[in-house]
Amino acid sequence: MLGIGAALAIASLLCLAPAAIAQQGADLRPLGIALEEIDYPYPVQFLDLSIEGQNLRMAYMDVAPTGPANGKAVLLLHGKSFSGEYWARVIRVLAAKGYRVIVPYLRGYGPTRFLDAKTLRSGEQAAIGADLVALMDALKIQRAVFAGYDWGGRAACVGAALWPDRCAGLVTVNGYLIQDIAHAMAPSKPPREVAYWYQYYFQIERGRAGLAANRREIAQILWRQWSPNWHFDDAAFDRTAVAFDNPDYVDVVIHSYRHRYGLAEGDPRYADLERRLAAQPVIAVPAITLDGDADGVNPATDGSAHAAKFSRRLAHRIIPRAGHNLPQEEPEAFAAAVMEVMKA
Repeated sequence: MLGIGAALAIASLLCLAPAAIAQQGADLRPLGIALEEIDYPYPVQFLDLSIEGQNLRMAYMDVAPTGPANGKAVLLLHGKSFSGEYWARVIRVLAAKGYRVIVPYLRGYGPTRFLDAKTLRSGEQAAIGADLVALMDALKIQRAVFAGYDWGGRAACVGAALWPDRCAGLVTVNGYLIQDIAHAMAPSKPPREVAYWYQYYFQIERGRAGLAANRREIAQILWRQWSPNWHFDDAAFDRTAVAFDNPDYVDVVIHSYRHRYGLAEGDPRYADLERRLAAQPVIAVPAITLDGDADGVNPATDGSAHAAKFSRRLAHRIIPRAGHNLPQEEPEAFAAAVMEVMKA
């Protein structure tokens, strides 16, 4: 572990020149992917972002309103074993109501790419939050609703906590998702520990090798474990699993899970942001938190445990039969929460 952490820390000291070049409709062939080989519901666009001195070519979908435009923007942020294209049903609802919808592919997923081989493939919470705000800057979006689940919910919480002036409202599954790394080694109740098996697996090199060899198989097991009432077919899974073929996927995932337990060094570029997150800041924007009552990794709660972390929470709701992938399983309920915080 120490050897891995040292190597990552050394790599993270290599800075890149800034860039902010729009590449809308860019050819995917330089990234090793042919556009016609991927089944996306909306056109994928690209922006080269400079984030704390690192260059990231972020892939995203930018969906204009199909109903009467109201000028309001929503950023939809996907989870660890999912991808941007799985927001399709939520996108349709929101676009029909007049909202502009931005759906990025998180670092390590889909066509999003780091532009230098020497850049640390950090998956720490500060990094994915900073990516969100950098994308908004490049798109000249001053404020938007942040909405997500799993990793995307964490990015949304980080963005809402650290950049409240950029966040018009927050919708997150499983409540307050900013990691308390200082106390990460405190054990949970045994049933919770069993559900986190993959997080512990990823702490050892056997787990890294397993993820590299079986990324799709592991994701499919997690889908079934996390969402026992969701009956997806192989075609639906395959449409998302393409995103895991990203060459940075394994490195980003492994770093994320090791960093959250304090077992891998963070990128020094994000040290100040991580210091602020370590204080477990209160989220002061209008917020709605959701739980699925069939969530197989984070069981539904009454929301009271996280209540003090939201100074303007509008509601905490439990969605019947929904699992961890709540936006895909119950898109109307998720979209309704987004529209509610829009009006707050």
